[in-house]
Amino acid sequence: MAHDPLRTKLCDMLGIEFPIISFTHCKDVAVSVINSGAFAVLGEAMHTRDEIAADIQWIRERVDGKPFGIDLVLPASVPPSDTLEQLIAKIPEVQKEFAQQIKEKYDVPDPKGPIALHQWGGLNQDMARAQLEVLLDERVPVICSGLGSPAFLLDAAHERDIKVFGLIGKTRQAKRQLEAGVDAIIAQGYDAAGHTGAMGTFSIVPEVASIAGDTPIIAAGGVTTGRHLAAALCLGASGVWTGTLWLASRESDVDMIVKEKLLAATAEDTSYSRSISGMTMRTLKCPWTDEWMKPEAPQVLPPPYQMLLSSDYIQGANDNRRADLMTEAAGQGVGFVTAMKPARQIVFDIVEEALTAFEGVTGEVD
Repeated sequence: MAHDPLRTKLCDMLGIEFPIISFTHCKDVAVSVINSGAFAVLGEAMHTRDEIAADIQWIRERVDGKPFGIDLVLPASVPPSDTLEQLIAKIPEVQKEFAQQIKEKYDVPDPKGPIALHQWGGLNQDMARAQLEVLLDERVPVICSGLGSPAFLLDAAHERDIKVFGLIGKTRQAKRQLEAGVDAIIAQGYDAAGHTGAMGTFSIVPEVASIAGDTPIIAAGGVTTGRHLAAALCLGASGVWTGTLWLASRESDVDMIVKEKLLAATAEDTSYSRSISGMTMRTLKCPWTDEWMKPEAPQVLPPPYQMLLSSDYIQGANDNRRADLMTEAAGQGVGFVTAMKPARQIVFDIVEEALTAFEGVTGEVD
């Protein structure tokens, strides 16, 4: 094999050595991945404008001009500008009462401080656009849209030489975003952590790749090993989007209790449910998701109301470090996350395993 199979058009687009994208909420993980030759996207949907600007500056000071991305939630189906109080007031009593029953049944403690979700960009469109303005002002190299269509931001981003990556879970969404002119498509399968659709990774990636033309496709959903990377490239992707993989890394700021839960988990320990945010979401199983799956549970609310409803449980569990209650977004590849490694080693392990996989098929790798 004369050509390096890991040198893809995504590598050429971003100026990176390895076609691996780390999605993380931890700046230290992002910097380590970037400085190891891969690419990182920092999730900032839970941060204020000032916090986002500070995080961008912090990364820039540590990556010597290398590119990076920022991910935001850009909701299209939530209220334009309702206040937090107005949103909470719209939650029906039956759902509030059910949430209280869960809290009493499992002795869920109260949060110790302000609820972080209350500054989430997914609560209303004004908050999301305010966060987006920071990315445009800072001219970050790549903007990723985790929810909703990024079409409205394309002109503003491209005028500033900012690339826009759209994350999709359905082929029809990919068609819309390709027509809009996104620079890359993240095709995410059912296996994935966090918000994800119902189509499997092995189905959605080649289907989207078949219509993408020269636009790079990034495979997401259950990707935690070098074999996953090799398979994704064979399916027509130009790289992989990884998230669960970094949660238990040495640099990760995830609570050690959650890290231990992740290291012990298998694919069967994840839950696919709308009960946390109102949209289908894969997380580690916990009492909250279990209870909302029971026949007697009331109807799950649409976003952002369900997210507001679950936020008290989630933060109460986290603030009080209740291992029996805590959860985390985790994909079905979590069973391959078995050790706390430095992020740099994770990158190199994926690369080595991918090359070994290609060598096993072809007999030689350059």
